[in-house]
Amino acid sequence: MTKKKLFIPILIGGIIALFAFFTVSWMNNSYDKAVGLQEEVDAQWGNVQGAYQRRADLIPNLVATVKGAAENEKTILTQVTQARAGIVNARTPKDMELMGKKINTAINLAFEAYPEIRSTQNFSDLQAQLEGTENRINVARRRYNESVKKYNSFIRGKFRAYALRTFGSPDEFKTREMFQAKASAQNAPSVKF
Repeated sequence: MTKKKLFIPILIGGIIALFAFFTVSWMNNSYDKAVGLQEEVDAQWGNVQGAYQRRADLIPNLVATVKGAAENEKTILTQVTQARAGIVNARTPKDMELMGKKINTAINLAFEAYPEIRSTQNFSDLQAQLEGTENRINVARRRYNESVKKYNSFIRGKFRAYALRTFGSPDEFKTREMFQAKASAQNAPSVKF
């Protein structure tokens, strides 16, 4: 065999080996990327769950705090109103003076115990926290859906699907479902005080 005849089989063998190397590399990279995208989907779903847990922990405590503050203010205002009403029933100047002292004492005690009437601000803060919490949940759901879309698009490519079946088990890379609201989610929840 001459050098020229030997060169052609070596060249063909080299091309086949190079093609095989690039194919296996590409398949391996596809597998690794699919694993990374799958982990991203799982992480984003964890973020959705974390936002749900934050809501479950935070909102009942905020509502209880606002209720407690409103009840305290109601008690204070009731005491002041009752003391003022007593002055109307006063029949003598001495009764008037005594009722005036009671009113001052009630007002002073009430505002020493609770110097600022803040129910309106507390309700506004609660509303802002509710809105912020729901926005966080919405952002987490949107990010989850984006990661599912990216993952599903990647694994459904014809050649990539073949590579993933070759390097992994047939059920290792299944498409994921995006977040979908329940039918009852169309009805707005109510916050009761």
